Amino acid sequence: MNQYTVATLLEETKFQEVHIKGWVRTFRANRFIALNDGSTINNIQCVVDFENTDENILKRITTGAAVAITGDLVESQGKGQKVEIAVTNIEILGDSDAETYPIQPKKHTFEFLRENAHLRTRTNTFSAVMRLRSALSFAIHKYFNDNGFYYMHTPIITGSDAEGAGEMFRVSALDPKNPPLTEDGDVNYKEDFFGKETNLTVSGQLEAETYAMSLGKVYTFGPTFRAENSNTSRHLAEFWMIEPEVAFMDLAGNMDLAEDFMKSVITYVLENCQDDLQFLDDRLFNEEKTKPQAERSDMRLIEKLKFVTENNFKRVSYTEAIDILRNSKPNKKKKFKYIIEEWGADLQSEHERFLVEKHFKCPVILFDYPANIKAFYMRLNEDGKTVRAMDILFPGIGEIVGGSQREERLDVLKEKMSALDIPEEELWWYLDLRKYGTAVHSGFGLGFERLVMFATGMTNIRDVIPYPRTPQNAEF
Repeated sequence: MNQYTVATLLEETKFQEVHIKGWVRTFRANRFIALNDGSTINNIQCVVDFENTDENILKRITTGAAVAITGDLVESQGKGQKVEIAVTNIEILGDSDAETYPIQPKKHTFEFLRENAHLRTRTNTFSAVMRLRSALSFAIHKYFNDNGFYYMHTPIITGSDAEGAGEMFRVSALDPKNPPLTEDGDVNYKEDFFGKETNLTVSGQLEAETYAMSLGKVYTFGPTFRAENSNTSRHLAEFWMIEPEVAFMDLAGNMDLAEDFMKSVITYVLENCQDDLQFLDDRLFNEEKTKPQAERSDMRLIEKLKFVTENNFKRVSYTEAIDILRNSKPNKKKKFKYIIEEWGADLQSEHERFLVEKHFKCPVILFDYPANIKAFYMRLNEDGKTVRAMDILFPGIGEIVGGSQREERLDVLKEKMSALDIPEEELWWYLDLRKYGTAVHSGFGLGFERLVMFATGMTNIRDVIPYPRTPQNAEF
């Protein structure tokens, strides 16, 4: 007999004998089992003939127990679903201690569920979030594959700092209590495993550029690390990044690519994850109703996703955006936490959301940022003070994508590295790209967890990754 999934059975129209395995969500009146196997947000009702079922079996059917059920798929007698299973045989595959099982059929706080992250996907919210995370991953790979990109795996261990942030995790095999020292008393990394100081990567961009300059169009999708001591709802020490790099593409082409990419992956989940999205939409709507009016979102979740897919992204220079913000009511009335006073300010989330949600009322791409607030590898404009950078701003979240046209001129890149005290010998291979066959090229980066937050409506980044890594937390 074929084993079915819950998702398949709920769509089945042929009444027949079926076999299914899953976990008990609830068991009531010694008769009705709500069974879920992770294939859908929805449970299937299994009706036990308690008069003809061993009493010892009935006692072992508790919330969280794994069971195998054989029975007849019949028209449901209750509301909410078309079919149910009239159980003819039930086997307990794994007991669950009803007294200590953490995931009881009641409302749990997200903090409590983070402490039980190994079990939290047995709740509706987290099973929906993780199915959406999986669907988004597939949509990303599908988009790039369909558009002629090659997938490359960049190093996780690196000797360079792509962002220049300096907040990296060191990788070392030296004895921490008695490391070899130089004559000056410093740690002698020449005796370390790699013969030099190495760290966990913050970005695969620089290595991806090298492949783009031979394969044309490439992308990375892998883990990256930041040793920032930030305990906020938007920061992780370990997260996943999507980074495409394309040869012979300028900033305008980069913006076209990023807009098309974002619309494509969000359209995919709108079309393929309807049950999960509707559940999360309803959850978020009910949560918003408990907040003060001033703190409520103007858009529901699915509406927000369609806001992205159904609107052209407005392209605005940083300079124009600064003028808009400086003359805005929130700025003049000092409603912004960070008041915009002059050109060169680093925009905050409140400014980005104002541009998207209040001023333009569509997704926004800001471009041509001040050079002194952007990374060394971004192409310097002819004005000498701005670079060909771009950020995509979304409702509810602000900046979600950051990218640029890369600096392809060897002399300009050397000058920028010198000004920032970046040694040429550390990035000699990166400079080689500007010596041999240099050409215009561009790319962008998207923090995957930021995208999952946007697509699911979750407000804490710890709740969109299976096992979050944050300061003082490496559990599981």
